[in-house]
Amino acid sequence: ISTSTARSLFFNNNQGIQKQPIETEEEKQKRLKLERLAEIEAGEIRRQQRVSEDKLGYLFLFALQFLPLVGSDRYLSIAYFFGLAVTTVYLGGRQEVIDAPEKVTKQNALYAPVGASLAIGGLYFLLKNGLDPTSLYAVGVTVFGALCISDIGVPLLRNLFPTVDFGTAEIELPEEIAKKLDVDRLPIDGLITLGLGLLCTVVYWRPVALENKFLISNAIAWALGMVSLGAISLGSFQTGAILLAGLFCYDIFWVFGTDVMMTVATKVEAPIKFLYTAPPSDTPKDYPFSVLGLGDVVIPGLFVRFMAKVDEVLQPKNLSYFTTATFAYGAGLAACFGANEMFQNGQPALLYLDPSLVGSALACAAVNNQLSEVWEFEESSEEKVEEA
Repeated sequence: ISTSTARSLFFNNNQGIQKQPIETEEEKQKRLKLERLAEIEAGEIRRQQRVSEDKLGYLFLFALQFLPLVGSDRYLSIAYFFGLAVTTVYLGGRQEVIDAPEKVTKQNALYAPVGASLAIGGLYFLLKNGLDPTSLYAVGVTVFGALCISDIGVPLLRNLFPTVDFGTAEIELPEEIAKKLDVDRLPIDGLITLGLGLLCTVVYWRPVALENKFLISNAIAWALGMVSLGAISLGSFQTGAILLAGLFCYDIFWVFGTDVMMTVATKVEAPIKFLYTAPPSDTPKDYPFSVLGLGDVVIPGLFVRFMAKVDEVLQPKNLSYFTTATFAYGAGLAACFGANEMFQNGQPALLYLDPSLVGSALACAAVNNQLSEVWEFEESSEEKVEEA
């Protein structure tokens, strides 16, 4: 190519570059907003597809809510709690999320029992000194619960009405409200599920006996649990092991060593636990429900969900880490219920769940000849594999 031709090409290219319009800040913000909306819609499609794949699990949970109509027998409550907890851990471990979850660091995991102890000890102190924080605490929980129902309800709603194009179904806001919210339109599916969440909150606060509305409390607690499982990640296997070991000691101390756990669990009434009406008895009971704490589902559930990520990256040939962890959770919970029946007193569920989960994960890793890979596994290694 001659020198003159090269100069001409260079000149023409520069002219082309100069003619490209410069994006203004307003245009940039508009583009970013549209990209974010597209990202959210793509995430909602993934969530809808996953709920469709797991529809039998969700239908089972729905059917399970009719069990209290059969009776309040002790064994019915065990069946209710077992089915609810194991299915929630399974579904929560498989659910899709839109945004990347918040990772727990090793330092967070190490200090988690301390923070939990301060929280439960503070509530106990207030109760013992005649200050009942129940109402204030329950207001915060139910408001957040309404938002969780709104979030977790969107893929369920889309599967209930698959012919409706919720991706484009929106409501245009009045100009004044749009300016305040900085949003022109709101999705119909989100508004419907938010309305459902607010309705559950209103029903929860109706001045009727809890025995007549405990299933609403359970629904709010379930939504809180599912959102928590999707919003938090253990980050690494060692972080999970540290967290479970610390809370293992925490649960044993506060249940067996003091009356703190039982007092707070029965005196602070908020949708942070699953309830089932206790069987009728000749002797009056201090609390008319059998209880399964939400933490006994969420904390082990985080570990089960993490093992699903281990499955995706390590692709074991012999045993699935997620399936093994789900069965281990069920076995640990069954052992807890068995001990409860044998000794007729409250049991720290993490005493049975944590060793079952960590032990089964390491045993599964040994069977798959991946012991060191599992022990050293971090979510960053998942990103590296995807990049490769």
